[in-house]
Amino acid sequence: MNPIRAALLILCFSAACGPAVAAPQVAPVEKHIAGLHRLPSTVHGRVLLRSDGFVRQWPGTYFETAFSGRSAYFSLGPGQVIAHVLIDGRVVYTLMRPAAAMFRVNGLAAGMHRIRIEIANESQDRPSIFGGFFATRAVKGRRIAARSRQIEFIGDSYTVGYGNQSPTRDCTEKRVWETTDTSEAFGPLLAKRYGADYQVNAISGRGVVRSYDGAKVDPLPAAYPFVLFDKAQVYRDPRWRPQLIVVGLGTNDFSTQLHAGEKWRSREELRADFEASYVRFVQELRSHNQRAFFLLWATDTAEGEVAAETKRVVERLQADGERRVAFLEVPGLAFTGCNYHPSIADDRTIADRLARVIEAQVPFGR
Repeated sequence: MNPIRAALLILCFSAACGPAVAAPQVAPVEKHIAGLHRLPSTVHGRVLLRSDGFVRQWPGTYFETAFSGRSAYFSLGPGQVIAHVLIDGRVVYTLMRPAAAMFRVNGLAAGMHRIRIEIANESQDRPSIFGGFFATRAVKGRRIAARSRQIEFIGDSYTVGYGNQSPTRDCTEKRVWETTDTSEAFGPLLAKRYGADYQVNAISGRGVVRSYDGAKVDPLPAAYPFVLFDKAQVYRDPRWRPQLIVVGLGTNDFSTQLHAGEKWRSREELRADFEASYVRFVQELRSHNQRAFFLLWATDTAEGEVAAETKRVVERLQADGERRVAFLEVPGLAFTGCNYHPSIADDRTIADRLARVIEAQVPFGR
C-alpha cells in the first residue's frame, strides 16, 4: 500500500470517520456464502458486461452501490489491480494485486451505506474484472443514480496519473505500477470538485500520431473508439453525454527526436500531421458529443513545442467554426513523479488551472 493511502486508512479507522463507519474491515471470504443476491451496480467507465462481471481496461473505472445493512460483499476477478474501497465517501482500505476473490465489507453501523470501488492502476497489458456487489437476503440494495454532470478526460500518462504517488523520479516498472493512482490524478480531482461523474480514457506513452520515442503502437485516437484495447467492440453508451471533454495530448509526439524509419522526414512534417490529425480527432469527438465544451491543455515541456502545437490546433478548430473550445497552457510544474511525470502536487495545480477556465467558460463551472 502506498504511504498516502496507508495514512488515509489509519485516519478512517479512527473516530474521525464518524459514527456511520465504526470500524470497517475488508477481507477475502474463504468459504462460499450461500444465499447472496446481487446489489445494483452503477458503473463508471467503459466496460464489457459478461456473466462473470464487468471487464474493464481504461484507467479510472469506478463502481458504486448503496444498501441498508451492516455488511456487504464485492467480487474482484482475474487481473492485477489496485482497488480503493470507499465507504460513505471515505477510503477505508486499498487492495493491491489481490487474488481473485469475494471480499466482505464488515463492521458497519446499522443504516444506509454507500460502497465505491475505484481502480487506481493502469492496465495496458490486459483487462481486469470487477464481479459486482452482493449481500445477504436481509440487506436491501439501492442503485445510485448517475450524476447530472459528466466530464471526460482524454490523454496520455499525465492524464493517467503515471507514478504520481512516487516520492522519487527514479522508478522501476514495478514502482511505476504501484505508485500510479488515477483516482488522485487531476481529472478525478477536478470532477469531484464539481460533483461530476467522469471517464478517464488515456494510455501512457501514446500521442496523437506518434507514441513515445517512436514506439510502434496505436496512437491514442486509434485506440479511443473501443471498449477494450483489443479493439473488438466499439464503445457506445447513450447515457454518457459529457458536458466537458478535457484533452491533453502531444507530449509523446514531440518529447523525443525522430528516428530513421519513421514516416515523417522532418519535424515540420510531424507538426503538420499532428495538427491535422488532432483537428480531425476533436471534430470526430464533436460528432458524438454535440453539447460538450472542449478544453485542450498542454504543459511547457519539449521547449514549448507541445503547447505551441496544441494552441495551433485550437486556432484551426476555431477558424473552422468551432466555438466551444479553449486552450490552456500549464507551465511551471515540478515533475517529481516517476520518470519526471507530474506529482500529486502537480495534479492539484493542473486541476486548479483547468478550473479557472471551466469557471469562466463552462456553464456548470459558474
